[in-house]
Amino acid sequence: MAVAVALALVYVVWGTTYFAMGIALETMPPLLMNASRFLCAGAVMLMVALWQGHALPTRAQWRDSALVGALMVFLAMNCIGFAQTLGIGSGLMATVVTTMPMWLALWTRWGGEPVPATSWWGLALGVVGALLLALEGDFSASVPGALLAFGAPLCWSLGSYASRRRALPAPAMASGAQWLIGGAMGMVVALAVEPVGALATVSVRSWLAWGYLLVLGTLVALNAYLWLLQNTSAALAGSYAFVNPAVALLVGVALGGEQLTGWVFAALPLIGAALACILYGRALIHWLRRTWPARWSAV
Repeated sequence: MAVAVALALVYVVWGTTYFAMGIALETMPPLLMNASRFLCAGAVMLMVALWQGHALPTRAQWRDSALVGALMVFLAMNCIGFAQTLGIGSGLMATVVTTMPMWLALWTRWGGEPVPATSWWGLALGVVGALLLALEGDFSASVPGALLAFGAPLCWSLGSYASRRRALPAPAMASGAQWLIGGAMGMVVALAVEPVGALATVSVRSWLAWGYLLVLGTLVALNAYLWLLQNTSAALAGSYAFVNPAVALLVGVALGGEQLTGWVFAALPLIGAALACILYGRALIHWLRRTWPARWSAV
């Protein structure tokens, strides 16, 4: 039940953050937006962890939290923000994000953890489904924007893998340390390259979107994702990358007045099949082996 709730939060909430981030970036500088968001979230989680009675991280735990925070918060999130400001199309962005679970599964396999064949099948189906879904969007991109877009899931996957393997403190304290350090890194760079005075002209609409990203996108959904990384397979935790574009598309239709073409109706069954392979593939193979052992013994 806990896994289902965490997946639902990551699937639905993160699917809406594409729309919210676009609104926030209308009047907010990207580095300041991300840095302030994660600094606030990190401070909140740190206070929650101390209230729960957790000790502050050890020196080694601060070091490992800094590694995860640098990869996921500072590098990955700012790559996405700058890619959007450099004009990368929504279709290309949605497609590139789907490579994240592939990278994560690869690091997991290289690290010695088994990745079932059915998970690889699901990841492949998910990429194809997301690619079809992305045909609803815009594939325009500049060279710097494309490089940043491809760097985002690579950094995110490395940070996700590190969070599974490094010695981190209790979950609330780990989240607080990672977000605080990653946000602080972003703030140092933001203060050097972006005008702080621009925050005085941020619209109410953008501040509301920033608040949504802080509370639901970070404090709720990101905590759910970090919990999934510790308690489920890498493929299942990363499956949000296939579902989020579908949710984002539906949000764009409902709130942004976007129009759908026929691609979505071909993409959604593939994404559903991808999730089925990741969630139930091994159980299905076991059942087939018992039912038709001669035919399925080699799978």
